[in-house]
Amino acid sequence: MIDLRFSEAELEQRREHITGFIREQIDAAGAEGAVLGLSGGIDSTLTATLAVEALGAENLHGLVLPATVSSEGNMSDAERVAQDLEIGYDVIEIEPLVDSLLAAYPEAEGDREAVGNARARLRAVLNYLVANHEQRLVLGTGNRSEAAVGYFTKYGDGAVDCHPIGNLYKGQVRQLARHVGVPEELAAKTATAELWADQTDEDELGISYDTLDSILAAHIDGPLSVAATCRLLEVDEATVERVRGMYERSEHKRTVPPAPPSLE
Repeated sequence: MIDLRFSEAELEQRREHITGFIREQIDAAGAEGAVLGLSGGIDSTLTATLAVEALGAENLHGLVLPATVSSEGNMSDAERVAQDLEIGYDVIEIEPLVDSLLAAYPEAEGDREAVGNARARLRAVLNYLVANHEQRLVLGTGNRSEAAVGYFTKYGDGAVDCHPIGNLYKGQVRQLARHVGVPEELAAKTATAELWADQTDEDELGISYDTLDSILAAHIDGPLSVAATCRLLEVDEATVERVRGMYERSEHKRTVPPAPPSLE
Protein backbone atom coordinates (compact mmCIF):
# COMPACT_ATOMS: atom_id res chain seq x y z
CA MET A 1 0.00 0.00 0.00
CA ILE A 2 1.03 3.65 -0.44
CA ASP A 3 2.21 5.37 2.71
CA LEU A 4 -0.08 8.41 2.96
CA ARG A 5 0.86 9.29 6.51
CA PHE A 6 1.85 12.84 7.36
CA SER A 7 5.00 13.87 9.23
CA GLU A 8 4.52 15.53 12.60
CA ALA A 9 5.11 18.93 11.02
CA GLU A 10 2.54 18.17 8.31
CA LEU A 11 0.00 17.04 10.89
CA GLU A 12 0.31 20.32 12.74
CA GLN A 13 0.03 22.19 9.43
CA ARG A 14 -3.20 20.32 8.60
CA ARG A 15 -4.54 21.05 12.07
CA GLU A 16 -3.97 24.78 11.67
CA HIS A 17 -5.25 24.75 8.10
CA ILE A 18 -8.54 23.08 9.05
CA THR A 19 -9.21 25.20 12.13
CA GLY A 20 -8.50 28.31 10.07
CA PHE A 21 -10.89 27.07 7.39
CA ILE A 22 -13.68 26.56 9.94
CA ARG A 23 -13.24 30.07 11.31
CA GLU A 24 -13.23 31.53 7.80
CA GLN A 25 -16.46 29.75 6.88
CA ILE A 26 -18.26 30.96 9.99
CA ASP A 27 -16.98 34.53 9.60
CA ALA A 28 -17.83 34.68 5.88
CA ALA A 29 -21.40 33.61 6.59
CA GLY A 30 -21.80 35.97 9.52
CA ALA A 31 -22.91 32.95 11.53
CA GLU A 32 -23.10 32.60 15.32
CA GLY A 33 -21.31 29.25 15.36
CA ALA A 34 -21.76 25.72 14.06
CA VAL A 35 -23.94 22.63 14.40
CA LEU A 36 -22.45 19.16 14.08
CA GLY A 37 -24.02 15.72 14.09
CA LEU A 38 -22.14 13.39 16.44
CA SER A 39 -22.19 9.69 15.56
CA GLY A 40 -19.50 8.38 17.87
CA GLY A 41 -17.32 7.68 14.83
CA ILE A 42 -13.88 9.03 14.08
CA ASP A 43 -14.93 11.52 11.38
CA SER A 44 -17.40 13.41 13.55
CA THR A 45 -15.11 13.13 16.58
CA LEU A 46 -12.16 14.70 14.75
CA THR A 47 -14.36 17.38 13.19
CA ALA A 48 -15.84 18.26 16.59
CA THR A 49 -12.39 18.43 18.18
CA LEU A 50 -11.08 20.79 15.52
CA ALA A 51 -14.25 22.88 15.56
CA VAL A 52 -13.87 23.45 19.30
CA GLU A 53 -10.26 24.53 18.71
CA ALA A 54 -11.41 26.88 15.98
CA LEU A 55 -14.54 28.36 17.55
CA GLY A 56 -14.56 27.57 21.25
CA ALA A 57 -16.83 25.01 22.90
CA GLU A 58 -19.60 27.55 23.43
CA ASN A 59 -19.94 28.05 19.67
CA LEU A 60 -20.45 24.40 18.70
CA HIS A 61 -23.82 22.67 19.17
CA GLY A 62 -23.74 18.88 18.93
CA LEU A 63 -26.65 16.69 17.89
CA VAL A 64 -26.79 12.99 18.75
CA LEU A 65 -29.49 11.48 16.51
CA PRO A 66 -30.00 7.79 17.30
CA ALA A 67 -32.27 5.42 15.41
CA THR A 68 -33.33 1.87 16.22
CA VAL A 69 -30.36 0.59 14.18
CA SER A 70 -27.86 2.70 16.15
CA SER A 71 -25.64 0.77 18.51
CA GLU A 72 -25.69 1.72 22.16
CA GLY A 73 -21.89 1.87 22.11
CA ASN A 74 -21.73 4.42 19.29
CA MET A 75 -24.39 6.64 20.84
CA SER A 76 -22.59 6.46 24.18
CA ASP A 77 -19.35 7.43 22.44
CA ALA A 78 -21.12 10.36 20.74
CA GLU A 79 -22.28 11.71 24.09
CA ARG A 80 -18.85 11.07 25.58
CA VAL A 81 -17.24 13.20 22.85
CA ALA A 82 -19.65 16.06 23.55
CA GLN A 83 -19.02 15.84 27.28
CA ASP A 84 -15.25 15.58 26.92
CA LEU A 85 -15.22 18.64 24.64
CA GLU A 86 -17.67 20.43 26.95
CA ILE A 87 -20.03 21.40 24.14
CA GLY A 88 -23.77 21.76 24.47
CA TYR A 89 -25.64 18.91 22.80
CA ASP A 90 -29.09 17.41 22.34
CA VAL A 91 -30.17 13.81 21.87
CA ILE A 92 -33.10 13.46 19.46
CA GLU A 93 -34.55 10.06 18.54
CA ILE A 94 -35.21 9.98 14.80
CA GLU A 95 -37.11 6.68 14.49
CA PRO A 96 -40.50 8.33 15.14
CA LEU A 97 -39.77 10.54 12.11
CA VAL A 98 -38.84 7.47 10.06
CA ASP A 99 -42.10 5.83 11.14
CA SER A 100 -44.02 8.91 9.98
CA LEU A 101 -42.40 8.72 6.56
CA LEU A 102 -43.23 5.04 6.22
CA ALA A 103 -46.79 5.65 7.37
CA ALA A 104 -47.08 8.19 4.55
CA TYR A 105 -45.45 5.84 2.03
CA PRO A 106 -45.63 2.24 3.32
CA GLU A 107 -44.47 0.84 -0.03
CA ALA A 108 -40.87 1.66 1.01
CA GLU A 109 -41.01 -0.40 4.20
CA GLY A 110 -38.53 -3.25 3.96
CA ASP A 111 -36.36 -1.43 1.41
CA ARG A 112 -33.19 -1.31 3.49
CA GLU A 113 -31.32 1.19 1.33
CA ALA A 114 -34.24 3.58 0.85
CA VAL A 115 -35.07 3.62 4.56
CA GLY A 116 -31.40 3.92 5.51
CA ASN A 117 -30.96 6.93 3.25
CA ALA A 118 -34.15 8.42 4.68
CA ARG A 119 -32.57 8.23 8.13
CA ALA A 120 -29.54 10.16 6.86
CA ARG A 121 -31.76 12.79 5.26
CA LEU A 122 -33.84 13.20 8.41
CA ARG A 123 -30.65 13.84 10.34
CA ALA A 124 -29.78 16.56 7.83
CA VAL A 125 -33.21 18.14 8.29
CA LEU A 126 -32.69 18.25 12.05
CA ASN A 127 -29.17 19.65 11.68
CA TYR A 128 -30.54 22.50 9.59
CA LEU A 129 -33.56 23.05 11.82
CA VAL A 130 -31.22 23.73 14.73
CA ALA A 131 -28.70 25.63 12.60
CA ASN A 132 -31.32 27.94 11.11
CA HIS A 133 -32.88 28.57 14.52
CA GLU A 134 -29.51 29.44 16.08
CA GLN A 135 -28.01 31.21 13.03
CA ARG A 136 -25.23 28.65 12.71
CA LEU A 137 -23.62 26.67 9.88
CA VAL A 138 -23.80 22.89 9.57
CA LEU A 139 -20.37 21.27 9.57
CA GLY A 140 -19.99 18.11 7.52
CA THR A 141 -17.91 15.11 8.54
CA GLY A 142 -17.19 13.65 5.10
CA ASN A 143 -13.66 12.60 4.19
CA ARG A 144 -11.87 12.38 0.84
CA SER A 145 -12.12 8.60 0.52
CA GLU A 146 -15.87 8.41 0.99
CA ALA A 147 -16.53 11.44 -1.20
CA ALA A 148 -14.54 9.93 -4.07
CA VAL A 149 -16.59 6.73 -4.20
CA GLY A 150 -19.93 8.31 -3.30
CA TYR A 151 -20.13 6.61 0.07
CA PHE A 152 -22.54 9.13 1.54
CA THR A 153 -26.22 9.93 1.18
CA LYS A 154 -27.07 12.63 -1.31
CA TYR A 155 -28.91 15.38 0.60
CA GLY A 156 -28.24 13.38 3.76
CA ASP A 157 -24.81 13.44 5.35
CA GLY A 158 -23.73 15.20 2.15
CA ALA A 159 -26.10 18.10 2.89
CA VAL A 160 -23.86 20.49 4.82
CA ASP A 161 -22.34 23.94 4.56
CA CYS A 162 -18.72 22.78 4.46
CA HIS A 163 -16.55 19.68 4.92
CA PRO A 164 -13.60 20.57 7.19
CA ILE A 165 -11.89 17.17 6.80
CA GLY A 166 -12.93 16.69 3.19
CA ASN A 167 -9.33 16.70 1.91
CA LEU A 168 -8.17 13.86 4.17
CA TYR A 169 -8.14 10.20 3.21
CA LYS A 170 -9.63 7.92 5.86
CA GLY A 171 -6.25 6.78 7.15
CA GLN A 172 -5.16 10.39 7.46
CA VAL A 173 -8.31 11.16 9.46
CA ARG A 174 -7.28 8.53 11.99
CA GLN A 175 -3.70 9.83 12.06
CA LEU A 176 -4.74 13.44 12.61
CA ALA A 177 -7.25 12.36 15.27
CA ARG A 178 -4.47 10.70 17.24
CA HIS A 179 -2.29 13.78 16.78
CA VAL A 180 -4.91 16.10 18.31
CA GLY A 181 -5.50 13.79 21.26
CA VAL A 182 -8.57 11.74 20.35
CA PRO A 183 -8.53 8.60 22.55
CA GLU A 184 -7.18 5.53 20.78
CA GLU A 185 -10.35 3.50 21.29
CA LEU A 186 -12.22 6.11 19.25
CA ALA A 187 -9.47 6.67 16.69
CA ALA A 188 -9.22 2.95 15.94
CA LYS A 189 -12.89 1.91 16.09
CA THR A 190 -14.61 0.22 13.15
CA ALA A 191 -16.29 2.72 10.84
CA THR A 192 -20.03 2.41 10.25
CA ALA A 193 -22.69 4.72 8.83
CA GLU A 194 -25.33 2.78 10.84
CA LEU A 195 -27.99 3.21 8.19
CA TRP A 196 -29.14 -0.31 9.02
CA ALA A 197 -28.32 -2.92 11.62
CA ASP A 198 -24.82 -4.45 11.78
CA GLN A 199 -23.53 -2.33 8.90
CA THR A 200 -19.82 -1.59 8.58
CA ASP A 201 -18.29 0.67 5.94
CA GLU A 202 -15.66 -1.77 4.77
CA ASP A 203 -18.13 -4.66 4.44
CA GLU A 204 -20.46 -2.52 2.36
CA LEU A 205 -17.64 -1.08 0.24
CA GLY A 206 -16.13 -4.54 -0.15
CA ILE A 207 -12.62 -3.20 0.37
CA SER A 208 -10.45 -2.06 3.26
CA TYR A 209 -9.89 1.65 3.73
CA ASP A 210 -6.12 1.13 3.42
CA THR A 211 -6.58 -0.38 -0.03
CA LEU A 212 -9.19 2.16 -1.05
CA ASP A 213 -7.01 5.09 0.01
CA SER A 214 -4.07 3.72 -1.95
CA ILE A 215 -6.08 3.13 -5.12
CA LEU A 216 -7.55 6.60 -4.93
CA ALA A 217 -4.15 8.21 -4.38
CA ALA A 218 -2.47 6.25 -7.17
CA HIS A 219 -5.14 6.00 -9.83
CA ILE A 220 -8.12 8.32 -9.24
CA ASP A 221 -6.29 11.33 -7.80
CA GLY A 222 -2.92 10.24 -9.13
CA PRO A 223 -1.47 9.60 -12.59
CA LEU A 224 -1.08 5.80 -12.63
CA SER A 225 -2.94 3.57 -15.06
CA VAL A 226 -4.97 0.59 -13.90
CA ALA A 227 -2.12 -1.77 -14.75
CA ALA A 228 0.51 0.33 -13.02
CA THR A 229 -1.70 0.67 -9.94
CA CYS A 230 -2.14 -3.10 -9.81
CA ARG A 231 1.62 -3.63 -9.95
CA LEU A 232 2.41 -0.97 -7.36
CA LEU A 233 -0.23 -2.04 -4.83
CA GLU A 234 -0.26 -5.76 -5.65
CA VAL A 235 -4.03 -5.79 -6.11
CA ASP A 236 -6.05 -7.35 -8.90
CA GLU A 237 -7.42 -5.39 -11.83
CA ALA A 238 -11.04 -6.05 -10.84
CA THR A 239 -10.53 -4.24 -7.54
CA VAL A 240 -9.08 -1.14 -9.20
CA GLU A 241 -11.80 -1.15 -11.85
CA ARG A 242 -14.47 -1.46 -9.16
CA VAL A 243 -13.13 1.61 -7.36
CA ARG A 244 -13.04 3.52 -10.65
CA GLY A 245 -16.62 2.43 -11.32
CA MET A 246 -17.76 3.71 -7.93
CA TYR A 247 -15.99 6.99 -8.60
CA GLU A 248 -17.58 7.46 -12.01
CA ARG A 249 -21.11 6.41 -10.97
CA SER A 250 -21.11 8.79 -8.01
CA GLU A 251 -20.05 11.88 -9.94
CA HIS A 252 -23.58 13.28 -9.61
CA LYS A 253 -23.17 13.35 -5.81
CA ARG A 254 -20.16 15.66 -6.03
CA THR A 255 -21.71 18.26 -8.34
CA VAL A 256 -24.71 20.57 -8.20
CA PRO A 257 -27.86 19.24 -9.92
CA PRO A 258 -27.59 19.88 -13.67
CA ALA A 259 -29.84 22.14 -15.71
CA PRO A 260 -30.18 22.26 -19.51
CA PRO A 261 -27.64 24.52 -21.22
CA SER A 262 -28.80 28.02 -22.04
CA LEU A 263 -30.41 28.54 -25.46
CA GLU A 264 -29.05 32.07 -25.63
